[in-house]
Amino acid sequence: MKIKQQSAERHVLAITVDNEAGILAKIAGLFTARGYNIDSLTVADISDDHAVSRITIVTNGPPAVIDQIQAQLERLVPVHKVVDLTEEGPHVERELALVKVAGTGEKRVEALRLADIFRARPVDTTTESFIFEITGPPDKLDSFIALMRELGLVEVGRTGIVGMMRGAQGA
Repeated sequence: MKIKQQSAERHVLAITVDNEAGILAKIAGLFTARGYNIDSLTVADISDDHAVSRITIVTNGPPAVIDQIQAQLERLVPVHKVVDLTEEGPHVERELALVKVAGTGEKRVEALRLADIFRARPVDTTTESFIFEITGPPDKLDSFIALMRELGLVEVGRTGIVGMMRGAQGA
């Protein structure tokens, strides 16, 4: 008798929590203890009084594992709400990256041309290098970075993914 293997799916979880010391460690510990992987993690204060933060986690797993992750997160005391943006419907995902590229001559001109096509903005420039700022979906950033590798990529810094449901309602 063969057991059907469930395929792993990518999910974006938006978690609203009390902005208190140790909450991120609790959530990361929950993932670590159960062997779940975090592909991307962002955290930011989202309230005027600095009492509430939003954590966005991108993870992979079969539907049963994602459901288990969500249920375990909801049981943590400082967690207000967990929303699986992937399951809820249409949503927007964005990421920001800083990309440093060194080069002169034709490679420099080509880096600027490609940056223009990708709507990457030079935020620092010297006679030998650029630092580009680029935002968009993760696959757009991946493509831009891959092209810059051929032109003299030096360094990349990425923020991680943030996501939000489309429409007038909040998550």
